[in-house]
Amino acid sequence: MFVEIITIGDELLIGQVIDTNSAWMGKQLNNVGFEVIRVTSVRDREDEILEAVDAAMKRVDVVLMTGGLGPTKDDITKYTLCKYFGTELVFSEEVFENIKRILANRITMNPLNKAQALVPKDCTVINNKVGTASVSWFEKNGKVLVSMPGVPQEMKYNMSEEVIPRLCSRFKMQAIVHKTYTVKNYPESALAIALTDWENQLPECIKLAYLPKSGIVRLRLTGRGNNEDDIRNIVLREGIKLYDILGENVLDENDIPLEEIIGKLLKEQKLTLSTAESCTGGNIAARITSVPGCSAYFKGSVVAYSNEVKNELLQVSEDALNRYGAVSEEVVKEMVKGAMNSLKTDCAVAVSGIAGPDGGTAEKPVGTVWIAAAYGKTIQTLKQSVDFGRELNIERATNNALLLLQEILK
Repeated sequence: MFVEIITIGDELLIGQVIDTNSAWMGKQLNNVGFEVIRVTSVRDREDEILEAVDAAMKRVDVVLMTGGLGPTKDDITKYTLCKYFGTELVFSEEVFENIKRILANRITMNPLNKAQALVPKDCTVINNKVGTASVSWFEKNGKVLVSMPGVPQEMKYNMSEEVIPRLCSRFKMQAIVHKTYTVKNYPESALAIALTDWENQLPECIKLAYLPKSGIVRLRLTGRGNNEDDIRNIVLREGIKLYDILGENVLDENDIPLEEIIGKLLKEQKLTLSTAESCTGGNIAARITSVPGCSAYFKGSVVAYSNEVKNELLQVSEDALNRYGAVSEEVVKEMVKGAMNSLKTDCAVAVSGIAGPDGGTAEKPVGTVWIAAAYGKTIQTLKQSVDFGRELNIERATNNALLLLQEILK
């Protein structure tokens, strides 16, 4: 069953607001068997909304719209939908009562708020229990269009509590089963070559997607069919074959981030971790602490940008700093040992480099990063030497530090 999402608002197209709605909606819809085939963003312009709606209604079974339902002049979605479906706005007492409830003790009712009780006559109106803009459900030629508020928390509530249950009752869907494997030590092209024979023999009901990210590639197997148990068994069977080919290069099969994989390893082994960071500026620690429950294994971080901090807090020797420079294998080795000593942890990672855009030299150009990971007396190092721009240099260093630590912990 195919779905198209239309998001409305000038703010989305000028980059003032990031469209997080579509990604969330796509995931929830896929979980229950709907397949999103297109996401379209349009401005608050009647002709552009009409064009997007008409094209979508010709392509798919379900069109889901968000945005343009507020009380101000630029919110024209419901007026435009009335034009498309050949209907008119009527006043709904039920919606008005909901608006009064939502605004009670917060905002004095004004004409613009009251106007939100005007709803399309020929549709099913769903009261929005967490906002003042109601949801409109239209049906035409066996197809469904639903218009929802663009405010993320309102959209999510109405999708979860009203729209998805109604869609599931209205349509019969195939089962969709996903399984995602996180793979290390393979660039995307090299991984594709290694998996050529396996990929070529995949059953027709199974599709494979490559999702590369700095240092890792996620492989998503998607199975579709009428019997969920059968599809799930086929997906799992193909996953076993994947392990046979890639072995320990498969990090995880639960589609979780690197920092969560590391956290699981640390918990299982009852180990503690610290970080010593220069060019990553605390990004590694931020990733680690984004995982709930990380206090069980993470003790802290030293963000040591200056040589003085490296020397005084991480016990990096002045001799190493003067002889090899802050961006060197020798210094990150001392940094990682200093982190374990200062913060009294079982293991640590350390990073020092030149993230850019300036600061590089002929000997150590921008993008040069030294990384160390340690567990007890075991220390491994890695040099990162290609410049991808400041943000990606930092992201790659973060991922490589976590991967290096995983290599030691496994």
